[in-house]
Order: sequence, then structure tokens, then C-alpha cells
Amino acid sequence: MKQKNNSSRGDFSGISKKFARSIYGSSKGRLRMAVLKRELEPFVEGQKRTVLDVGAGLGQVNEWFLTRGHHVIHTDISADMVNEAQQRHQQLGLQRNAQYLITPLSELPEQLPEQQFSLILCHAVLEWLEDGETAINQLNRLLKPGGYLSLMFYNRNAKLMANAIYGNFDYIARDLNVKKTVRLSPQTPHEPRQVERWIDANGLKIIDKTGVRCFHDYLRNKDDQQRFDELLELELNYNKQSPFRELGRYQHWLIQKPTT
Repeated sequence: MKQKNNSSRGDFSGISKKFARSIYGSSKGRLRMAVLKRELEPFVEGQKRTVLDVGAGLGQVNEWFLTRGHHVIHTDISADMVNEAQQRHQQLGLQRNAQYLITPLSELPEQLPEQQFSLILCHAVLEWLEDGETAINQLNRLLKPGGYLSLMFYNRNAKLMANAIYGNFDYIARDLNVKKTVRLSPQTPHEPRQVERWIDANGLKIIDKTGVRCFHDYLRNKDDQQRFDELLELELNYNKQSPFRELGRYQHWLIQKPTT
């Protein structure tokens, strides 16, 4: 979840516990995990493989794979995140099938020479990078022909829509540029059409598209935990349908690399 090319943005060293509370201790984190679990279930329950998890953070997603006997290469630029993920996996008895690397995506092709993977997870990474196009190129280099990339990225269009609803017109007029950077807030959201062009340029094929938090971020009261189950059902029922899918704060795309 936290990567870089030539920037320190997205390195959450020193604030990993704050990150965990802000993201995974909230309704938005619970929704994200529920959607990803549904989308990745065929791979989790499928044939055993080596999974490359880029920007893996605290490792909650790759735990599903480790539990089912897959091998996972867990990578992140934050030493704190990697160490906490390793400790968590050890406590759960899952570390035997895991490898841990403290490294950015830009260095992975050199760190893992000649290696390609049939499944790569890259969730909430692209929006922390200065050059998203280069990141897609690097992921393509690491992806085995016939393999799949699970890509989740921050949707610029949804960010604009949410700010319009809440009347933040001056922020929109500044082209969504903040006056003061908030460390936990991604600063490089991407337009889906642009990401799709990068994917096409690499000869990759988008197999499936899903919105993440299609309704949640437009609610007046996001902390109404009493109705979370109703909200989750709504999200899961509509997040593959237009126009709701396109309103997701994050987009999750399943991408395949052709065999030839």
C-alpha cells in the first residue's frame, strides 16, 4: 500500500499503528477488505502459487493466501510495516510460507531477477507514486504470461465528486491540490481512463472492474456503524454495475497478461 519511485510519499514508518487505526479500524477499511475478499476468493481457494504482494503494508490481505498454503513475497518500503506484518504472521503461524522485502516497486525487478509471478497484488500503491505509467511497466515486467494483476487505485473522479457534494469548490478549483499535505491522504489520484491507457500500452487486458466504496464516501454520516451490514450489502450488490462502479473511491481491476 505504500510505495515510491523517487519520492518519500507513502512511507508510513513511525505511524504504522495510526495507519492501521485510520484505515482498517474504520468502516471504509472494513468495506475495502470485504470487497477485496470477494474479488480474490477464486485465487485464494484455487491452485497453490507464489503471490507477489507489492506495497503489502500490514499483510492483512496476503494472510488469506498464507492461510491456504500459498507462498507470499511481502514487499513494502516501510520497515515498520514489514516488521509488524512479519510479527503478525508469526503469531498466526503463517510465516513459514512468507518472504519479506523492504523495497520499492521500482527496485523489485532487480531484487527478484528473472522471476515472474502468476498473481501480483498491488493495492493502494499507484496513488503514492510520482509516475504511475512507469509503475504499470514495472508490474508488467514482473507478471508471468497468462498471469493476473489485482490492481486497486485511488479514483480521481470519485474524489472530485465527493468534494463537490460537500461544497469544497475552492479545492476543486485548485485541481484537487491541497495547501498542506496530509500524510495519510493520497496526493496522486488517477483518472481511470488514464490508467486504462497505461494498461493497454503494456499489452495487458482488463478482465473485470469493481468499485470500492461506491456509496460510503458520499454518506453524511460515515460513522453509523449500526447500519454497516446494510451498507456492505448495498456496496456488494451494485459495485460492479455502472454508473455506481465508476463512483467508487477506489477502483479494483483484475488484469491479465496474454500468453503470447
